[in-house]
Amino acid sequence: MADAYDDLLERYERISHLRDGRGVLYWDQQVTMPEGGTPARSRQLSALSGLTHEKLTDDGLGDLLDAAEREDLDPEQAAVVREVRREHERAGEVPQNLVEELTRLQSEAQDDWREAKANDDFGAFAPTLDELVDLRTERAEHIDPGRDPYEVMFEDGEPHLGLETVERVFEELKAGLVPLVEEIRASDPVPNVFDGSFDEGTQRDLSEDALDLLGYDWDRGRLDTSAHPFTSGNQFDARVTTRFHEDDPIDALTATVHEFGHATYALGLQRDAYGSPLGRARSHGVHESQSRFWENHVGRTREFWELFLPTFKEHFPQVEGVTPEEAYRAANRVTADNCIRVEADELTYHMHIILRSEVEKAFVSGDLDVAEIPHLWNDKMEEYLGVRPDSDAEGCLQDIHWTGGFARFQNYTVGSVLAAQLWATIEDELDDPRGLILAGEFEPIHDWLTENVHRHGQRYTTDELIRRATGEDLTADYFLDYAEEKFGEIYGL
Repeated sequence: MADAYDDLLERYERISHLRDGRGVLYWDQQVTMPEGGTPARSRQLSALSGLTHEKLTDDGLGDLLDAAEREDLDPEQAAVVREVRREHERAGEVPQNLVEELTRLQSEAQDDWREAKANDDFGAFAPTLDELVDLRTERAEHIDPGRDPYEVMFEDGEPHLGLETVERVFEELKAGLVPLVEEIRASDPVPNVFDGSFDEGTQRDLSEDALDLLGYDWDRGRLDTSAHPFTSGNQFDARVTTRFHEDDPIDALTATVHEFGHATYALGLQRDAYGSPLGRARSHGVHESQSRFWENHVGRTREFWELFLPTFKEHFPQVEGVTPEEAYRAANRVTADNCIRVEADELTYHMHIILRSEVEKAFVSGDLDVAEIPHLWNDKMEEYLGVRPDSDAEGCLQDIHWTGGFARFQNYTVGSVLAAQLWATIEDELDDPRGLILAGEFEPIHDWLTENVHRHGQRYTTDELIRRATGEDLTADYFLDYAEEKFGEIYGL
């Protein structure tokens, strides 16, 4: 390795370590921090953001980038320089005081959101949301004043997959899913065989058993509860959280399996590349493909329920009479009258994502006043799902995500579409993957995903990674085919 590249990598690793330190503080804020700790935590996170920004925009880093680019780099080294260059140049356009102010506000906004949701009072959160969008827009305009700020925001989390590609996929999904959901709505409902009361402590034991079965590495992870399930960490420490409802054990179970997918991506990154772009996940959308893969293409299959139902019955004998087929169908019930995204079924979930993306895009562009958000949200919920929320707490206040940024919801649907594309490829390349699930032999699936997705980190751009893994560009075709076949069979369409 050349000297300039070595020095560049050493500097960037220190920046990465600062970011990971912020991640631990964020995890603590969501899981274990006392309720009154926000004033101090917001300042701690702001200081770390400022220091990270200072190091990322340092002229010396730019000089090392220039020097490294003049050297004879191998493809992996060139990818590292490409990714660091992009971060350095984008960050260099943003004033440090704006970075620190935005980080502080985002941390404080989480408490504002929790209180507003608990009181069903969007008006109390609206001023914070207005301030957030102003600061986010200001940041985007610093980065690229000649472009739509919303596109710039989208590229924060999905840097190499254009917004126009995602919006094309959205239009294809709307065209295919809306009529499919209508057909399902008109058909006979699937019974909920998991009706009743399910102790939260026992549900936690069930989630731990599911993580054991799937192969979660407890030496590098842990399970906790949080208001909104999430995963935090890296290849040495990938922690998952879930949440429990006493009347819905499937919600916690699928959330846990979902977060396992995020964790297994982090744990599958190259350990010796920790701190470099080669040791970081490619993007939010690719990350989400891993969680949706394990949640839906593994955890909601007939084979999984044939395998896991006996364990479920050990914890909850009240479902002793439930068959694997009944459990499978119940785990895939389409409930179009549900207002809550994280409790949505596999189909209507994407209408939740699309309506959020449309609302926030109008808000960021200035076409929608903050006070108008609840009404437009409810109108779109009624248009796409045929249901109108009774409160803002189950409407536009249900998600915490706007406290952390905008133009991120798209990644959930990008992830689902990519997950279906990856599953179709796995069916072609692995011998009987459904049989592997039935046998509880998940290692070949882990290995395939690690080989084709995880281990590359950010070596390839998003579109190149997708082509290398599946042989095609991102397409909605596989998801739509999968959805029509699966739910058509369940509902007899």
